[in-house]
Amino acid sequence: MESLTTDEHTYKTLVIDTLNGAEKLCHEEVCRRDFGGDWTDRGFMGYMRGYEVSCNDWRQLLIALDALREQRRMTLVCLVHTKVKTFKNPDGPDFDRYAPDMHEKTWGLSHKWADVILFGNFETFVQMAQKRDENNITKKGKGVGQSRMLYTERHAAYDAGNRLGLSSEIPMGDSGDEGWKNFKAAITAARNGNIKQEEVANNG
Repeated sequence: MESLTTDEHTYKTLVIDTLNGAEKLCHEEVCRRDFGGDWTDRGFMGYMRGYEVSCNDWRQLLIALDALREQRRMTLVCLVHTKVKTFKNPDGPDFDRYAPDMHEKTWGLSHKWADVILFGNFETFVQMAQKRDENNITKKGKGVGQSRMLYTERHAAYDAGNRLGLSSEIPMGDSGDEGWKNFKAAITAARNGNIKQEEVANNG
């Protein structure tokens, strides 16, 4: 990132694949540097000190990314794997949801830093069919197709959010190129909508 910030180049986008992979490298370096390579309760894992110390290094990463964006006007894309985690619901029964496969302290810093958090998944189409036996008629669902979607707003099942005013769902089409074009179009539409809202506000 230092090279991308200071050296001459024509790159316009940096993709980190994946952010939780970068977190693993960060934890390994902190464990080596500050805990003598000891991953036990006497070292990195003692009172979860390693994760707390790692936050300082992670902030430096985010600062470096900000410098790259501000000085070179590069677009930053960070991919993150997810896992299924039980959410402790204070208002009712607990439930499972998708969560970033990162330590909660690291994700907390990343979550606040990012302008857009997208959740990618497949939207599955289900066809219902009736099945009749001697006494009952039951309905059974059958998956008949699916399409790739990006979700831009938080849901009980996953984290998402954005500061751009994007539509809640963005179809990703059948290829990476089509998905990127749809995402760029959604950003343009959101910006145009925000400009119109500002014009209305300024004109009273």
